[in-house]
Amino acid sequence: MKNLIEIKNVTKSYRRDSIEVPVLNDIDLDVRDGEFLALMGPSGSGKTTLLNMIAGIDKPTSGDIVINGTDISKLSESALAKWRSSNIGFIFQFYNLIPVLTAYENVELPLLLTNLSKAERKQHVESALTIVGLADRMDFYPKQLSGGQEQRVAIARAIVTDPVLLIADEPTGDLDKNSAEEIMTLMQRLNSEFRKTIVMVTHDPHTAGKAKSLRHLEKGDLVKES
Repeated sequence: MKNLIEIKNVTKSYRRDSIEVPVLNDIDLDVRDGEFLALMGPSGSGKTTLLNMIAGIDKPTSGDIVINGTDISKLSESALAKWRSSNIGFIFQFYNLIPVLTAYENVELPLLLTNLSKAERKQHVESALTIVGLADRMDFYPKQLSGGQEQRVAIARAIVTDPVLLIADEPTGDLDKNSAEEIMTLMQRLNSEFRKTIVMVTHDPHTAGKAKSLRHLEKGDLVKES
């Protein structure tokens, strides 16, 4: 199985006034196509920074990030935005749903940037909501849904464009135990049944245990696997 993600010698630092603050130190990481990887580490370890760079939201100070054959660290901002819209599905801790839009309309949002017809968009949205078990809630607004249902709508929005990679940042961090379990079961299904490659950041060992593989970051260093 080929590597979907190849990260080579990636460093990241930020400047605060005249001080350079290192965040990631010479990271090497390969993620195979069809993998479900959890990244763990204490606050400030650089895990969200690494996730953002894999998603093309942030760029490394040095090094290369190649995803599905494209070196995204070399793309312009406009090319990167276009690449993100067709390759990455985002799942956030706080859902990021728009309260004045229905579940259907929230899921449809990424498709408005495509050339799909209204009928094609409808087919994609209904399919995504069916996969997450909310076909009967498509006309509901976020405030009419539970937290777990809101996150399932957010996951439907993430998969509606059929991205090659799902990026999940603390996907269960705002959920009760039962809802968190349901969300992780859904994500395992997306990985096993729909062959979605997933990279997830979490602070919860139980959540991390649902992934196929686990890597730890400590003070900007990717800890070697024992």
